[in-house]
This record gives sequence, C-alpha cells and structure tokens, in this order.
Amino acid sequence: MNPIMMNYKSFTFAFLFTLLSITNSTAQSKIIYPKNEFRAVWIATVANIDWPKNNTDSVEKEKADFIEILESYKKLNYNAVIVQIRSNGDAFYPSELAPWSRNLTGKEGKPPSPYFDTLEWMITEAHNRGFEFHAWLNPFRATSGSNTEILSRKHDLIKHPDWMIKYAGKYYYNPALPEVQNHLTKVVEEVVQKYDIDAIHFDDYFYPYTVDGEKFNDTASFNKYGNGLTLADWRRNNVNTFIQQISISIKKIKPWVQFGISPFGVWRNKSVDPRGSDTQAGQTNYDDLFADPLVWMENNWIDYILPQLYWSLDHPKASYSKLLKWWSENAKNTAIYVGNSTYKIKSDPDKKWDLPTEIPNQIEYTRSFNNVQGNAFFSAKWFLNKNQDVTQLLAENQYKFPAIPASVPNFKKLVFDVPRITSVVKDKTDLVIALQPTRNNVRYVVFYGTEANSIINSDDPSQIIDRYFVHKNNNRLSIRVPIATIENKTNFALSYIDYYGNESKEIITQLPKSVVKNN
Repeated sequence: MNPIMMNYKSFTFAFLFTLLSITNSTAQSKIIYPKNEFRAVWIATVANIDWPKNNTDSVEKEKADFIEILESYKKLNYNAVIVQIRSNGDAFYPSELAPWSRNLTGKEGKPPSPYFDTLEWMITEAHNRGFEFHAWLNPFRATSGSNTEILSRKHDLIKHPDWMIKYAGKYYYNPALPEVQNHLTKVVEEVVQKYDIDAIHFDDYFYPYTVDGEKFNDTASFNKYGNGLTLADWRRNNVNTFIQQISISIKKIKPWVQFGISPFGVWRNKSVDPRGSDTQAGQTNYDDLFADPLVWMENNWIDYILPQLYWSLDHPKASYSKLLKWWSENAKNTAIYVGNSTYKIKSDPDKKWDLPTEIPNQIEYTRSFNNVQGNAFFSAKWFLNKNQDVTQLLAENQYKFPAIPASVPNFKKLVFDVPRITSVVKDKTDLVIALQPTRNNVRYVVFYGTEANSIINSDDPSQIIDRYFVHKNNNRLSIRVPIATIENKTNFALSYIDYYGNESKEIITQLPKSVVKNN
C-alpha cells in the first residue's frame, strides 16, 4: 500500500476515534444512573442454547459453566436471572409430573449423576450472588420435534396422547382442555411450593406461531367447548382462563412470588386495530398467538410484563422506539420491563446491530420512560466472552453502578424492620455478619459504603456495595460479605428488602475497626 495513503488512513482513523470518544464522553456525562432498575438475562436451556453447553457435560462442568454465567453478569451489575427450567414437557428438577430433561443429562428421564437437585442448586448459587431467580417455564410446548422414541415413558405425550396436538413437526398441549390446564397448574404449583424462587416466568409461546400450510387442529375441542364464541375469541379465552388460574394458584401458596410474562413485542398492528402499534409485524400476540396481555394487566393477573422488543431503535416495520412508547402508554397495574435482543448483535441483516452502541442506546431510551423499570436480555451466551465492545460500553456507562429492582406495583408497602448487626466474624475471604431477628420476613440486605469524607446517601447507586441474600438458620439471620468489596470504605449503612421487594430505611452502622483496618 502507498505510504502516503497509509498515513492518510491512519490520520482519518485517529480523527474519527477522537471524535467518537468526545461524543461518547458527552453522552456519558448525561447518563442518569437509576438506583432502582431491573437488569435480567434469560438463560435458555432448550436445545442447550445457553446452558448446559452440551447435554453430555459432566455435572462438574455444568456447575462451572453456570457459575461462569452468574459471575459474568454479576460483574456487569445485573441483578436477576430468568432460567428456563421447563422447555418441552420436561424438568430441570426432580418431579412426579415431568421427566428429567435430556438437555441436562443427555437422555430424557435420566437424573444427573452424581445426583443433585439442579434447580435448588441454581437458586442457591444465584441468591448467594444477590440475583433474583425467576423460574421460566414454557407451558404449552410438549416437544421440540416429532420423534417420540427419544421421550421418557413419563412424558405426558406418552401418558396422555389425547392432550396433544401435532403442529408443524412438534407436539403441543391443547390449551382448551380443562385437564391440561389443571395439570399445567400443578406443574407450576410444585415449583412454587418446593423452591425458594422469586418469580414464575412464562415466555411468548401460547398457541404456536403460525406456519404457512399448517393447521392447529383443535376442531373437536372447539365443537365441545366453543360455547358460541368465534374460534379466535375462544382460543384467547382459553389462554386467559389459564393465566388467571396460574395467578390465583401462585398467590395462594406464596403471595410474594411474582408472576411475569414476556409476550411477543407486538400486541396488534394499527392497520388492524386503532389501539394497536404503528407497526407492520407479520404475526402478533392477539391475532396469531391468541394471547391478550392487555387483559392480563387489566385484571391484575400478572405482576410484571416484559414484552420482547427484538428490533433496532428505528426498524422500519417494528421499531424499538415506537413499540416501547406503545407499551409504556398501554401497560397498567404491573411493572414494565423490556426484552432486548443481544443475540442479534453483529448477526442480523439489520446493520444497526453492527453498531456497539445499539444496546446502550436502547437502555438509555428505555430509561426515558418513567413507568418502564428495566431490561432483560436474550440470551446469556452473547455476553460471555463475546461482544466485548458492547459489554465495555455498558460497564463504563449504563451499568457502571449496581441497581436494585423496585417492588412491583401490587407489592408496595412500608418495611419497618431495619438491620442491626450483632456480630462480625471473618471466614477466610468473607465477613459473616449476624443480624438481629426481625418481626417480618426479610430477603435481602443492601450494603452501602463510602470513603471517610463522604456522607452515606442511599439514593446514590455508586454507594451500593451489593445486595446480599439473607441466610436463615432457625431464628438467626446472617449475610456473607466478601472482604474485597469493602476495601477503602469506612462509612457503612444497611437496609432490608422484604419478600415483596420493598426496601426499609437505611441504618448507619459501624464495622469493627480490626476488620476495616485489615481490608
């Protein structure tokens, strides 16, 4: 190459890089760092998308890989994981209602070896790092293919073939059948009853997405249960009945467990319904999936809505910006979060996804809506040693400081208990901080810290050291704080978060001088 040309190109690159740095610096100075924000990542297990990486991995490797996901997102100041524990009529936990998943052990119905309760272990590891654990279930998809030979004899397709409808090479539970709805409700109830989860989470799959040339043959059920409705209204009513039943069941068992749903990003197009969004989506919730999130919110059946807005900000047919505005204006009675598509980064025909600023800009735009409280990202593997230019922008800007999810609208109340330390003991690299018993159940402690000349301000996210899960042993409460996290800190405060996500008033506290001095 011509040396003059090389020098010219070098100068041009340097100039553009400097200009980008100035622009980014200016943008960064305008960033508002919210203290309360939901930051979640979906960990998909179907087809081993995120975890386990292979269904033949050893238990030791599976555990190491899951911890790698948690640690990676912990460094980015995320605070929730949405983990798929049921994808195809199977289970990532011991159950009488479904076989062990072949995505976990390589063979459906085969338990892990050496044996462990995978779900209980995942919840513990997530909580130990301050993450909320949202248990993600796909209720109506029974299989990922048509090969029934690989199914366990405990699979519902084998036990109850009359519950199933084959469509586009897969089997689905028939949502119209009362026995199906009751069975799937028991599946949810088992998880809520047995495990210390923070939420039950459903994704966008209700009736299956439309496939040209295929028919979802529920004619017999419609003839039996249609009751004068149109086919579309009847199907939507089936889904509504199910969502209501699940909501009631969860709250009966553990009122503090949230129920959240992440529907497809478009309710209806405005061309079909004036209430719809200014989009030209090929399929929609209302008309193709027979799911009506507006009804769920109107009736207080769900605690949060998390629409999947998997498009770029200015996409010509379904723009993130237009859809976010629509959901902000049409959501009610629930917390609103937004689903973002990290899987499209540098791998989508829409070239906006080649820009490392697309996701950061989407987060900034999300924050401009007062009633939208955070984001979730699909899926976990895309920030694991990938797309480091994007993660660096997030770490230095939008997610520079920790954040705590706010309580959902129906859960808000005052927390009168405040943390009071009774003892501090060093245990290797941790401090074990014992706390006085409380009158009401508490779930997390938020630990604040500043340097010597700074006053504690609990509204300042830069002062959050971390959120710690409260361990309970009989009536004894404690948290484990890594000593490394309090380096250079001398002033401290603690607050409680109850089971409903409400934070107490912070209380200024002291750590023993010997602990602080030896940091």
